[in-house]
Amino acid sequence: MAVIVTVEIPGGTQELYERTTERVTNAPWWPPEGFLAHAAGPDGSGGWRVVDFFESAEAFQAFVDKAMPIFQEEGMPPIVPRIEPAVNVVLK
Repeated sequence: MAVIVTVEIPGGTQELYERTTERVTNAPWWPPEGFLAHAAGPDGSGGWRVVDFFESAEAFQAFVDKAMPIFQEEGMPPIVPRIEPAVNVVLK
């Protein structure tokens, strides 16, 4: 079942997001298996929000396992993603 993954990054900035995203999307394993879609932007309270769609929670975890070294090297604060089932995912 597809999942919606929401990540809130308190104090996260567009600069940190763009730097990290550039490294992740240039990794040899990009796009990760099970990846469907991604969106990100300011959260309205001084941080950053990322919303991803994956085919399963397991696919998301496999992505995190590969991307974690990049997140850590870029100084991403520790986060706890919220993973919820997606009833429907529509892609253009």
